[in-house]
Amino acid sequence: MNQKELQTKVEEALDEIRPFLQSDGGDISLMSIDNGKIVRVQLKGACVGCSVNQMTLKSGVEMTIKKYAPQIESVVSVDET
Repeated sequence: MNQKELQTKVEEALDEIRPFLQSDGGDISLMSIDNGKIVRVQLKGACVGCSVNQMTLKSGVEMTIKKYAPQIESVVSVDET
């Protein structure tokens, strides 16, 4: 899978989980994919201050992204700049 295909798959995964985040007043954006293995995302809105956002990131976001793109090793959150 090339970089463009990988990005498309990751975006599809984010589109699947976005409605759940938005229903809680949050959102998520893809920031980058490093070395084809590390996905960097930015949590937005209510997700930023949520006490369970790391659990959401690992159990929800990372699991869904790996379903679409199994070669992804981890998903990390980056802060707003």
